[in-house]
Amino acid sequence: MALLKLLHQPEAVPDAGPERHLRRCTYRRLIAVERGPRPVYDVECLYPDRTVSLPLGDLESARSICDACTAGHIFRPDED
Repeated sequence: MALLKLLHQPEAVPDAGPERHLRRCTYRRLIAVERGPRPVYDVECLYPDRTVSLPLGDLESARSICDACTAGHIFRPDED
């Protein structure tokens, strides 16, 4: 149950401006590696079954992968 709560928490993605907006995905997991004024995150994708995670790297490298995702139904409806 704790894992389900963790998966459904809103992502705390630092705002880098509108051109760097990262759409909120129900299958993406952010893991804080460093906290502080400039936090560092590792990103994992849990699509399609949420049992095996696919590491996508840091936030910048994951951004291009997530932007190219063709599974449009996984993004939150308020992001369209």
